Amino acid sequence: MVRVAVVGVGGIAAEHLKNLQENDEAELVAVCDIVKASAEKAAQQYNVVPYTDFDAMLDSVEIDALFLCVPPFAHGDMEEKAAARGIHLFVEKPVGLDMETVERKAKAIQKAGIIAGTGYCLRYLDTVTKAREYLQGKKIAMVRAHRFGSLVTVPWWREMAKSGGQLIEQTTHNLDLMLYLAGDVNKVSADMALRVMEDVPGIDIPDVYSVNLRFASGAVGHLDTSFVEQPDGRSSLEVIGRGFRVTLDGTTLTIMEKDKTVTYKSKVNFYKEQDDAFIHAVLTKDASGILAPYEEAARTLQVSLAAHQSSDSGTSISIPLMKKEVVTGS
Repeated sequence: MVRVAVVGVGGIAAEHLKNLQENDEAELVAVCDIVKASAEKAAQQYNVVPYTDFDAMLDSVEIDALFLCVPPFAHGDMEEKAAARGIHLFVEKPVGLDMETVERKAKAIQKAGIIAGTGYCLRYLDTVTKAREYLQGKKIAMVRAHRFGSLVTVPWWREMAKSGGQLIEQTTHNLDLMLYLAGDVNKVSADMALRVMEDVPGIDIPDVYSVNLRFASGAVGHLDTSFVEQPDGRSSLEVIGRGFRVTLDGTTLTIMEKDKTVTYKSKVNFYKEQDDAFIHAVLTKDASGILAPYEEAARTLQVSLAAHQSSDSGTSISIPLMKKEVVTGS
């Protein structure tokens, strides 16, 4: 059994807690949240010990794996402290808001030799697996993606210093899939602005984003995202090559060729697939089933930050390969 603690019990943590409770290889032993009532409510529901102090939890409970589900601005040095104790880490996306901090955390993870997975759950879709298999060996010409919806209601989400904005905090999933299916990116050019949501109290993040990407393969790409109160949430990705088009519309995959079109509906709970893969990796010490290791999440963040830098400077940003020492042992 893998003894698991969860830090931050709001939002996405509810999905992880449910999956962990249903996993025969996992044992929930503690939850931690700075809001005492939230910690106590989750602890009562899952029959574990509640904590409001992270350090006190580490000192009091034997933990094999930690699910870190706090907002981007609230990570502090929790990864480093857990890694120093040999505790394996599952870190929700985004893994940070700046590369200096994330590289420091990655080095701590590497030094500790722990398994480190991240919350890029869409990689665990069966339809994404089919898309990736189909694209192997094919020459990709273009990748297009978009995500449109409404403002996330939690107050911190609208503050750049706390969330990083929609591209970094939410549409990071779409960008990550572009990299997962089409390979690394080496140049970014972007425009973003706060156009129509200025009346939202405390908002200082863009509400519209347009991002151009050049992939290391030579393919080009584009990503649009916005939260300007669209009545229907939409998310789609297309990979285009000579004689074929691969489309992920939500979780549904369509592969179109000249004389044939095939559509696949997803049959899995990708959140559960992700959590089960992480727990099994910790139990077996085999990280091959981790589809979104920490170093790849760091790369997705680096591309997102480059998009912001491009918009601020009005220039294209070339992105070097990640430093080798950032890569973890997981």
